[in-house]
Amino acid sequence: MGEEGGGRSCGTTRELQKLKQQALEYYRENDVPRRLEELLNSTFYLQPADVYGHLANCFSKFAKPPTICKVVGKIVLDGLGLPTLQVEVFCTVQNFPKHICSVVIATHFQVHENAFPELAEAEDVERSDAVSTAVQWVNGAIAQELQGVAPSHQAEVDRRLRTFFENKVKEDKERKELDKSLEDPTAPVPFPLMPPPPPPPPARKKGQKQGLKDSLAEKPVTLPEPAEPVLCGSMAIGAVSLAVAKTSAMLRSNPLYASMAVLKHPLEQPTKLSVPLLMVSLVSCGKSSAGKLNLMQEVIGIPHPGLTAKQPLPPKPEPKKGHNGGKRGPLITGKMSHLGCLTITYDTIEQPLLLIQGICANLGLEMGRNLHLAINCAAHELMDYSKGKYEVMTGTYKNAAEMVDLYVDLINKFPFIIALIDPFRKEDSEQWDSICNALSSRCYIIAGSASQSISKLLEDGHIGPPKASGRIIKHTNHTTMSDLVEITNLFDSKKHIAIFGSTEGESSDDSLVDLAVGLGVRFIKLGGLSRGERVTKYNRLLTIEDELGQNGTLGFKEEHTFLYLSEDDEKDARAPEATAAVSADPPGPPQPVLPTEVVDASARA
Repeated sequence: MGEEGGGRSCGTTRELQKLKQQALEYYRENDVPRRLEELLNSTFYLQPADVYGHLANCFSKFAKPPTICKVVGKIVLDGLGLPTLQVEVFCTVQNFPKHICSVVIATHFQVHENAFPELAEAEDVERSDAVSTAVQWVNGAIAQELQGVAPSHQAEVDRRLRTFFENKVKEDKERKELDKSLEDPTAPVPFPLMPPPPPPPPARKKGQKQGLKDSLAEKPVTLPEPAEPVLCGSMAIGAVSLAVAKTSAMLRSNPLYASMAVLKHPLEQPTKLSVPLLMVSLVSCGKSSAGKLNLMQEVIGIPHPGLTAKQPLPPKPEPKKGHNGGKRGPLITGKMSHLGCLTITYDTIEQPLLLIQGICANLGLEMGRNLHLAINCAAHELMDYSKGKYEVMTGTYKNAAEMVDLYVDLINKFPFIIALIDPFRKEDSEQWDSICNALSSRCYIIAGSASQSISKLLEDGHIGPPKASGRIIKHTNHTTMSDLVEITNLFDSKKHIAIFGSTEGESSDDSLVDLAVGLGVRFIKLGGLSRGERVTKYNRLLTIEDELGQNGTLGFKEEHTFLYLSEDDEKDARAPEATAAVSADPPGPPQPVLPTEVVDASARA
């Protein structure tokens, strides 16, 4: 018994010594003794009130960086009660899984206020399929692909997402080719619908010579180009990329806009960040309004650079003559549009502009100095293909050449208009060139719906047609954070104006405001000040402005300047060497024009 007990004791001692030796090697490999000694010495020197809290904070610095352990996709409702995608990210933090953040991305589908029931039903089915497919992607292959990846490695995350998406595009293409090969070749093929014949040219008077407008008017109207295909479920890519970027920012206790600024400027971070200038929808007189006026889908207010978003308005002065002279004006009634602004009934182009001008005069705001306007023309909604003309007002049609004259007259009468959004369809490339030649030195010519998608612009590697001063970009579908950085860098290199816009089917997620600030875009277009999903974004903008002001890092946008876009700009951009060879003394860059100079010149005239 004694010998047996002694042997067992010796064995236990040897096992204990072996465990001690293994523990010693384990701690030495992780540099625990040295760090623990330094930590205890510094803690005794500091003698913090919360000793264990201090030790916990110090030990957390030595912990491994968090990695993604789970990504979850869910179906939620957007601001219109329609299904959209939510993505949640969980990370392994100090050996335990932890929920970090969630984001909601809006779908790319537009809101049609007067759509036919059949079209609305078909779009609802397409939206439901897109969201359901995105959820399957997120909970399946994407979650597996990102497991174990550090959320701070945004470029690596976006690379994996891009590869996954390219494979899905390839699979979809192969599936369509297979379905096409299985079709019955003897089945009758329906003939495509022929477009209505172009209208006959207007009769010229005897002895009248053919002019430029006549030659343009006689050209047949180009049919609308098919919309860029959107792969069902692609919104999963953009949502996950945004969720990972937000996760990385939260783990570092940084706001998302600061993290985006680091992604955009990896070598030298900017010392100041500026809040984009607001584009606030004021009124709508578009195609869906009850009045005759169709041209102005949105009349948008833009504050003058240098004003903060919280800058108070001056006190309301007494009514002056020339602005109703104290008499009561006409009653303004209307409904709220899906854009968040009042839809009013007007019959002429000047009426909504005079209304806003009068209101601003009563508020003590000077148009062109305190407040500017932009017009979202939404020309793609105005084309009557049976007549080959734009229906700017009910019963009033204008061809593309006449539309250029209309816009020139509008800017001449109201020089405080500094931006025209979608003045033409994207197919009317000649008219985009004409309006840029006529007005780009006096206002911004912006392509919204007429612009190519971000992926298409990046694929081409240059800012393609139509010619414009700037473009509206949106975070939708498979657009990643890396794509947003790349496209804004491209715009900056070309002195192209970037406007960050929200989609029509919005959610209450305010991340896009952080994206706009971090990317340094000039304008942000959020719609009108109504509905919770929009007000949330405006509140986020005010919060960011306060944070930057308190940190001393708040910058301001420079004055509005307009660069003349000549006919040779595109040729010069594509062939700079040829241009230099032709001209030994190339002309200098065009001189920018300030909007206040335009207003002053108009007043003197």
